[in-house]
Amino acid sequence: MTLGELGPGCRCRVRRLRARGVLCRRLMDLGFYPGVGVKVLRNAPLRDPVELEIDGYFLSIRRNEAHEVEVESHEA
Repeated sequence: MTLGELGPGCRCRVRRLRARGVLCRRLMDLGFYPGVGVKVLRNAPLRDPVELEIDGYFLSIRRNEAHEVEVESHEA
């Protein structure tokens, strides 16, 4: 399952990054690394971008970037 498949209110943990190169580095700089907890807060009206809470801060990423983050889902 990927982060891009989850809806608002879902909590998950990052398993691994599928991205390579510059996008992988950018996601890691934003705090996406195995084991970190993420909560999906909301989607923009057309579902892009998606707003997340990760390590106590808020950020938005594009849905195609979210699909590069493999996660394990946890109940909200």
